[in-house]
Formats: sequence, C-alpha cells, structure tokens
Amino acid sequence: MHIVTFTRSTPDTAAKVEVGADGAVTWGGAATVVNPWDEYSLEEAILQAGKAGGKSAVIAVGAAMHDDALKHALAMGLDEAYRIEDPALDATDSLSYATAAAAAVNKLGDAKLVVFGKESVDVGSDSHIVQTARKLGWTMLSYVSKILEVDYAAGTIKVERLVEGGKQVVSAALPAVISVMKDINEPRYPSFMGIRKAAKAVIPVWSLADLGVSGLVGKARVVRFKNLPAKNVELEMLTGEPEEVAAKLVDKLLSEKVL
Repeated sequence: MHIVTFTRSTPDTAAKVEVGADGAVTWGGAATVVNPWDEYSLEEAILQAGKAGGKSAVIAVGAAMHDDALKHALAMGLDEAYRIEDPALDATDSLSYATAAAAAVNKLGDAKLVVFGKESVDVGSDSHIVQTARKLGWTMLSYVSKILEVDYAAGTIKVERLVEGGKQVVSAALPAVISVMKDINEPRYPSFMGIRKAAKAVIPVWSLADLGVSGLVGKARVVRFKNLPAKNVELEMLTGEPEEVAAKLVDKLLSEKVL
C-alpha cells in the first residue's frame, strides 16, 4: 500500500521576484527550495506509511527543476520519488496538473491516502488539490491540522480541520485526499545518510503516455505577467500639539476624499 504526497520546487520566499520584458517571471540567482507547505505533507506521508506498514511515494509535476524537491523528500526518508513531464502538459494549468496527478496515483495502484501541503506558495492556490481529488473520485478533506484516527483495513479516517472561528472533527471513508496545515507535525531534517542516498537516486520520469493520458488540453494558459504600476508616494509629517495634529489630519483626509 502507498501513501502518496506531491511536492515542487519554488523560489525562496526571500527572493526578489521580478517580471522581465518578455513577460516571464524571474527571481535572479536565488536558489529554489521545497515548497514550504510541503515540508508538513512530506513528513505526514512518512508517518502515515509507517503506521500503515506501507510505502511513501512523492511525485512532482513539471520540469527537472523539481528534482531538487524530490531529492529533499528522499533525504527526509520517503521511499519512492517520481516526476511527470510531457510536452503536452502545462503544469501551470491546475486541471492539467490534476489530470496528470490523479493518473500517477492510479498508476501506483494501491494508494489509500494522498497528502498535499496547504497550497503552493509560488501560485498561491490550492485549486489543483481539490481538482486532483475530483479526478480520482475520492473524498477531499482540506485544512487538516491533525489526523485523529486512521483504520486502513476498515477504510476510515477521522481528522481535525481548521475552520473559520474554530476547529471541526470530520470522519470520512478512504481512499481520500487531504491538505495539511503546519500544526499537523514537526518536519524532520534530512539525515546525512539520507542526503547521500538521495544524491545518487535516479528519479523515474513519466510521460502522459506512461500514465495512460491522451488528448490533454489545458483550460487555462498564462500569457504573460506584468509588474505592478509604480506608485508615487509623498510623505508629509504633521507637527504640533495632539489636538492640532488631529485637526490637520482630518482636514487632509477630507481634502483627499478619504473620509
């Protein structure tokens, strides 16, 4: 049995992201890192595979740049890593991503649980997660902060979800797709031996044909990005006694039609 998770390489959150004249996004010479939310899903896949007596598998969708994230996952202790790449696959289209991701899970054949991080920081979206669950026809449980009970033999799972204003306890049937929050665990650091083993790993690359997917046509396409327009900001310091400064501020806000 497999516990499956997905990951990707993203720009460091401290990187300066800019848009070039060609409409493409660049982040200078900054290194890429594992999508920060995936640290928790990778750890949870390892933990759940151990509890289930199965194997943990990590998959990335996209170009070779994501091999770094996959090798990081292997160094943490995941058992298997795969990458999906195909000329017909536009990984920026969430539905294309989900179609390929679901096909990869089905190719493994015995998955009971798919674990995602809350979202991808480079696109700020989790639509691909929900769409993957839909493509699989599995239950979707989002914002999971704790897995309370899992019975893989009986095919049931109980989780605690973070919702606006509190927490919610939900039970569902397996197989299921979950997205996890940072409260769920404490990600381990890759061991020295794990890093050495991962460095030598050859990651299998699956095409859409390998996954049995054909005629994939993306529903959305990123044409180009644009920098935000520059803003001219003027600073004026108001001085005087508090009552006087307050009166001046009100006059300014009224004149600028803020109030």
